[in-house]
Amino acid sequence: MKAISRFLLTKIRLSVYFWTFLVGFFVLSYVIPGYKYEAAALTLLTVNSFLYAIQIMPVLTAQKTRIDELHRAIRAEANALFSLVLKLKKLPDNLHHQIQSMITEYIKAKLESQAPTGGEKEYEAIITFCVNHKGEGHDQVDKVLEALVANQQNRTNFSMQSANRVLSNEWHIMFILFSVTLCFVLTLKTEDILILHVIRALISTGLTMLPIILIKLSSLTHKRAKMMWAPLRKLLETNFYRVD
Repeated sequence: MKAISRFLLTKIRLSVYFWTFLVGFFVLSYVIPGYKYEAAALTLLTVNSFLYAIQIMPVLTAQKTRIDELHRAIRAEANALFSLVLKLKKLPDNLHHQIQSMITEYIKAKLESQAPTGGEKEYEAIITFCVNHKGEGHDQVDKVLEALVANQQNRTNFSMQSANRVLSNEWHIMFILFSVTLCFVLTLKTEDILILHVIRALISTGLTMLPIILIKLSSLTHKRAKMMWAPLRKLLETNFYRVD
């Protein structure tokens, strides 16, 4: 089940979802029998649609802000690692290459996992190495250790923002309001005119795309979220020459 969910979230583009739903709802517009609602029912539809809008829009905005904060945390860490590698140049070559190699392994592990716990073991290994080092370049290694400890704040920020997902009770409320609104739209009786069926399909598709976009934002599978790893990738690609 997880594999299917992962496939739906990561392998299928939003444009594919859009056109699939648009065609599907257009067909359903002709298949589902329409019902002429009275004024009271239409009032309920209006209230429900309003509640759906005021429920989902702040959550969407919060998730976009969350991804922006994750962008900042990763870029701050990339800058910190870039600065740290510059400090290594003052160390003897063998020690310089050894620590830089460990930092490289940490970044690779973080990029592969793309999770708050990604690279945790590798990062601890770098700190342990610096703490235990007593040989040549000891003073400079201490400065590297201080930079590693300071960078922990960026890692903490990333972990906190990653955990700031949409709550289950919010999903339940949005699903109820979404379902009611969609059912009203699909079962509302209109004249059998092509343009009205197209409009009904477009409204239904728009209603459905909102929670799908929210799911991708919350699960960090949205294109906007994937771009946040670019600074760390650039560090590796340029061998710590630039952050981007």
